[in-house]
Amino acid sequence: MRALIAGNWKMNGLRADAAERFAAFRERAAAATPPCDVLICPPAPLIADAAAALAGSGLLWGGQDCHAEDKGAFTGDVAAPLLADLGCSHVIVGHSERRGGHGESDTVISAKAAAAHRAGLVAIVCLGESAEERAQGRAAAVVASQLAGSLPPSADGANTVVAYEPIWAIGTGNTATPADVAEIHGLLRDELESRLGEAGTAVRLLYGGSVNAANAHELLRVPHVNGALVGGASLKPGDFWTIVEAAPH
Repeated sequence: MRALIAGNWKMNGLRADAAERFAAFRERAAAATPPCDVLICPPAPLIADAAAALAGSGLLWGGQDCHAEDKGAFTGDVAAPLLADLGCSHVIVGHSERRGGHGESDTVISAKAAAAHRAGLVAIVCLGESAEERAQGRAAAVVASQLAGSLPPSADGANTVVAYEPIWAIGTGNTATPADVAEIHGLLRDELESRLGEAGTAVRLLYGGSVNAANAHELLRVPHVNGALVGGASLKPGDFWTIVEAAPH
């Protein structure tokens, strides 16, 4: 399975910052074909700039969130069809910063993933337990429950990616051990195959949570890890490209 390395810029960067990063990524991609699919998810106002800068480079761009409806009176939200119209290939849904900071439930996330599918986008559905839930020995149960509640009936191996991002590892510098990642990713693969049958074997599973240039090689070789969802390191072109080049060939 070809790996996917996705950069989530979150709410960081102005147009000048983005232009420098886009140029750096394009230059690196031109110098040597990446061993994996490379996706950049900038803040929504920068997506048009991404489309202009990355077109023809072989690199992908996507959104960080979308609304569950295709259009309507939803001030400040972004519709999945608009993301598709801007050339996006993917959209992230269910990130813990949306679940926690915006109170999004599994039901809401499932509806957003379905909207992404209707628009022809690949939904990157994020899951992950808190430090308290892990300490209580509930990590596997929490993640399995989130998966069951967050995948819409339209999910299949072509239109859905699942990203495991333990909340306690996001932006903290704390990274799950390879054994921790192997346990959860193995569980997710089993659950996907149980829910989706043969299609469940084709869903890419990403790990996210303080992935950086130093730990990427090891994490990307854990069983059932098919790529990474990268936060802070995706803002540093050199570090991000080191992660890209660490993907299995």
